[in-house]
Amino acid sequence: MTTRVHVKNNRWAEGSFPNTPEGEEVFTITQARFDQALAAFPDICGKLDVFIDWDTDNFASSMKDAEILLTWNMPTENLSAVAPNLKWIHCIGAGVEHMLPMDWLPDSVTLTNNKGVHGAKAAEYGLMSVLMLHSHMPAIVTNQRNVVYDSRYASPIAGKTLVVIGTGSLGGSAAKKVHELGVHVIGVNRHGKPVDGCDEVVTTAQLDEVLPRADYLLAATPDTPETRGLLDRRRFDLMKSTAGVINIGREAVMDYDALCDKLEDGSLAGAILDVFDPEPIAPDSRLWATKNLIITPHVSADDGDAYVPMTLELFFRNMALYLSGESLLNPVRPELGY
Repeated sequence: MTTRVHVKNNRWAEGSFPNTPEGEEVFTITQARFDQALAAFPDICGKLDVFIDWDTDNFASSMKDAEILLTWNMPTENLSAVAPNLKWIHCIGAGVEHMLPMDWLPDSVTLTNNKGVHGAKAAEYGLMSVLMLHSHMPAIVTNQRNVVYDSRYASPIAGKTLVVIGTGSLGGSAAKKVHELGVHVIGVNRHGKPVDGCDEVVTTAQLDEVLPRADYLLAATPDTPETRGLLDRRRFDLMKSTAGVINIGREAVMDYDALCDKLEDGSLAGAILDVFDPEPIAPDSRLWATKNLIITPHVSADDGDAYVPMTLELFFRNMALYLSGESLLNPVRPELGY
């Protein structure tokens, strides 16, 4: 007997996922990609009946007997009736805030995410961003835009302090890379437990105590009820005027209006932002013209060549566990939102 798997790909649409036409190719799971990844798992070959679809073109008919759903999102209304045999949903993203609140998730269905797939790319982006802030690149880019030739010097970065909010696969990977340069890294998370690459780790409740020490701040948290609005105007006011800010988590964690005000009046030195809501950014957004701010189009953690192969490798590792009746990797806790 085979296990029925429904793969739901998304066509690009403005204001949706993927957020650009280029992203559609990066995130699409084709039959060829599926088969190529499956070949590395010979014990699973022949045990799956996979149906690969676009959007909800055949969702209702296919999900009548699907046991597993591989997707970014899906219709959640009456899911138990639409998919009575559903046991497992794997989200191809690490963040699952687009599925909140998860009151639609049946108790009998396990939700897993892509945590860990993004680590290597996020580490390099985090290292790049910290070094750019240290070398005053946001100000230099603003000067270039304004036809200003103004020397901005920097010493080696060793001895500076980086505060990383969210020490999971994204923030934790970046912390390790930056730490190698002799930077003092302070991790901030819910539990305060030690993290590789961090010299200190504090709980979120102690965030106010470490923000004044930060030369650079990297936010890498998901959007959850607990993290939404975490970095507000009051907390930005706790930081040094020479400090720089990076966000590779979600916009909802950070007050971008307050950040722009701080950049404009010089009470923060620079920022690099990679996540926005909505995406793409509206043409009339103040972000485009804010000084000492560099915008990247949500590319900090996504590997354009290997995202789908890495996603499928994780999915098939979990599939082996699923078929053996074992606990799955990366279970999402609905009550926490990650």
